[in-house]
Amino acid sequence: MIFLAKVTAYMVRHGQTYLNLYNKIQGWIDSPLTEKGIQDAKSAGERLSKINFTAAFSSDSGRAIDTAKIILRANPHNMNIVSYQYPELREQFHGYFEGNDTNQMWQFVGEQVKTTSEAKVLKEFGLERARDLIHHADLYNQAENNDMFWKRLDRGFDKIRKTTHDGDKILIVSHGMTIRSVVDRYAPKLDLGKATENGSVTKLIISDDDIQVEYFNNLGEV
Repeated sequence: MIFLAKVTAYMVRHGQTYLNLYNKIQGWIDSPLTEKGIQDAKSAGERLSKINFTAAFSSDSGRAIDTAKIILRANPHNMNIVSYQYPELREQFHGYFEGNDTNQMWQFVGEQVKTTSEAKVLKEFGLERARDLIHHADLYNQAENNDMFWKRLDRGFDKIRKTTHDGDKILIVSHGMTIRSVVDRYAPKLDLGKATENGSVTKLIISDDDIQVEYFNNLGEV
């Protein structure tokens, strides 16, 4: 019988930022949390305060780091929780489109397939194909395609596996499309086509060779 280590992860989308508020593309580019974003993080912290985390992970984007710090302040075990920041847990990189108006980007990207809204592109072609469309539309050819995105994110999960032990409970603070992409790949029935909410919790069971999703986009009790 082969024993597989299992780690329970509570994966949270960072709180609202100013670029979220202004409907701008925000992948590797960063902006501070708004007042609502701080409250998003505080709410997540309250809901997760009874979890005895062994470690906390976030991307190296400031909005994710700040959200993780706020969440951990609410935890009575916070003095014993080791924190890590991994660039592999970042949001997907949109290249030339970083910082641009979201609707304008999708009009530009969607011209390739004659569908110029985000909702229609994602519904008709899915998250993974959409990443390839963004890559092909990027004038500088620097936006991540689907293969590039997953190679990076898989490295991040492998680093988490190497840093944790069987039975650990961990916090991961990441980004909306990154979290939804994990759900879309490992539990597609849970992806109902809705954006990942700021401060929402997605529960994962990470094993040596798989990821199970117990729930997605939860703003209630965990």
